Amino acid sequence: METASESNLPPKNGDQRVIDNIERVFFDGYWIRYYTPLQDTLANRKRLIDSLTRRAFHHTEAGINTPGRSLELARETYQNETDPERKRVNAAMLAGALFNRATDLFTTIVDLGELGVQVSESNELMRQCSDCFEEALTLGQQVRHHSGCEGIDEVWGEPFKAFTMPIADFFESRFIKIAQGMREIDQVASCMIEVFCSQPLFAGLEGLIVDYATAARQAAETMKKDPIIFKVWPDFVSLGERLDAFRPRVPDLADQMLRMRIAYGRDLVQEGRLLISYIASARVPMTKSTAAYIEECQRYGKTPLT
Repeated sequence: METASESNLPPKNGDQRVIDNIERVFFDGYWIRYYTPLQDTLANRKRLIDSLTRRAFHHTEAGINTPGRSLELARETYQNETDPERKRVNAAMLAGALFNRATDLFTTIVDLGELGVQVSESNELMRQCSDCFEEALTLGQQVRHHSGCEGIDEVWGEPFKAFTMPIADFFESRFIKIAQGMREIDQVASCMIEVFCSQPLFAGLEGLIVDYATAARQAAETMKKDPIIFKVWPDFVSLGERLDAFRPRVPDLADQMLRMRIAYGRDLVQEGRLLISYIASARVPMTKSTAAYIEECQRYGKTPLT
């Protein structure tokens, strides 16, 4: 933790400070709420991997949380499928089975440790666990976010990282990803303000976007186990609902073409809100979706609403 005199110096990645009575760590331009890493034990690593695996399935497409006991069937079906679209889904289901098999194996390793049986890194169980995680990570490129808008490799790869990295290093990698997600939240919000808030028909929108982006950054930095989540999350959701309820002003004499343009603009505002919510909830960047959204908004903004 920095001293008072050191706090006047420009921050660098990894610096920690108490800001407004909250302990924070600095990465890539953002002061992020700091959480002390767990003690690096097998039991804590198991809890972390279990939590990250549940999180990965929560943020990805439905139907791929395949039980580990179905791994062989999932692999056989994937190998025999010839239709490219169905094969992608089978790949995602196989990746899910591999993750669950890996967590099953790691649970066994931890249980043995609690009984006094030490399992070395070279043990067959440990090697199988590592192989399952690694293959699941490779197949994760076929797994999509639950919105269908893009893959979400950053979330899918976290259980494998927690298995291979010291817990302190894993926590640091999470802070970095949160900072990257915060930057994309700000990029989406800035694009929305630039494109829409210069249009008189969208008057009153800027404040809603600014408030929502602020709440989204707070949601992204807050762990669900932190009691403050009971304030942060309701703020985030309610501000999103307020933004979702926004309606542009439609002139009484607007022709059909203008009405269609205004409606499409409102749709883009809602797409931006959803994208911000996806990034904040997953707590990782969604770079492809962010770039595609900004490009579409900029294309829309080239033609003024008159």
